[in-house]
Amino acid sequence: MSMDVPEDLEMEGEEGIDSKELKKQLAESKAVKVLMLGAEESGKSTIVKQMKILHQGGFNKEEKVKSRGVIFGNILQSALSIDEGKKLENLSNSTEEGTMPPELAECIKNLWMDPGIQECFDFLSDLERVTQADFTPNDQDILRCRIKTGGVNEERFICKDVKFRMFDMSGRREERKKWIHCFEGVHCILFCSALSAYDLVLLEDDEMNRMHESLHLFNSICNHRFFEDTTHVLFLNKKDVFQEKIKHVHLNVCFPDYDGSNTYEDASNHVKLQFESLNLRQAEKPIYTHITCAVDTQDVDQAFNAITDVIKTNLKDAGLF
Repeated sequence: MSMDVPEDLEMEGEEGIDSKELKKQLAESKAVKVLMLGAEESGKSTIVKQMKILHQGGFNKEEKVKSRGVIFGNILQSALSIDEGKKLENLSNSTEEGTMPPELAECIKNLWMDPGIQECFDFLSDLERVTQADFTPNDQDILRCRIKTGGVNEERFICKDVKFRMFDMSGRREERKKWIHCFEGVHCILFCSALSAYDLVLLEDDEMNRMHESLHLFNSICNHRFFEDTTHVLFLNKKDVFQEKIKHVHLNVCFPDYDGSNTYEDASNHVKLQFESLNLRQAEKPIYTHITCAVDTQDVDQAFNAITDVIKTNLKDAGLF
């Protein structure tokens, strides 16, 4: 892999820069920089965890011990959320009278919005194993545990002879202003959006549909002047949750004009087209879209291998590989 060495690095070397620091900077200049962008709870951090499993030999002992505490915290939080749902019993009589008190509606909405309600069942159904004194989380446990990420987290790995520096950027609204500090020298934007979020609203803003927020965010990133020569990849994530949800909740709750069938294939394709149609430079800069399940290691492996091939081709075309 041959990328041009920045002129400032060559000048610093001549002035006697520390050799270890120079080697570090040279190595960084030859690595493919990938930014993981997207709204909160879109699966970005899970994809990064998969890179550790696939290309870094998995999680070390310290990471497993730390994840154990996170898993226990997830279980407790989910149990508290479910316990909160007991309020429903006290309010349920009113529905027999054909009324829906605001307090009942709010309680149901809060339960539905809780991101841990579905995920917690995996741990709660396996509680005997998880609560053993010698419990050590396996890869799937760590993939499914939820921890809020803040700021910028970097992972380095090699895939198909390509050195990657992958930056996981927090998707929370108040954190997005930090994104611009990592915009320089980006080779690939990997944007994640949760397919299953089409009927949910933001935790920060209960008036904003999560899918609409994701589309707005993707539009601003995809057409940003900083990324005119950058490879754009779209992961429509959580396809497993979407596949079940679409059987019961019509896509037109998010896209009122959608009059297609409510099958997984047609609905997911419609969402895909909504994102891809935002690209103002479709002819010269395509969007490489993958419909994914971030907790499925094989699925992520196949998708990222395909992405790596595209990146290698684009770098070769630019004379950088």
